[in-house]
Amino acid sequence: MPVEKPSKREKFVTLAENRTANAIRAIRVIGNLSNRSHYEFTDGDIRKIASALSSEVDALKRRFVERTGKAAVEFKL
Repeated sequence: MPVEKPSKREKFVTLAENRTANAIRAIRVIGNLSNRSHYEFTDGDIRKIASALSSEVDALKRRFVERTGKAAVEFKL
């Protein structure tokens, strides 16, 4: 008896949940850099990180609406 393939919706839900959880974990790990007893950073560094993350979330939203392609990932402080 053949195994039934998951529907497109089921695949989307599974991948979306896993990838979103991974992204949240990654953001929390970046947040760990806020410990001033271990790291030195400026307000400008924080703004750059937050801006890069915010821009990527905005790009994600646009991709769902406009169906645009992927953009290159690059980040430097």
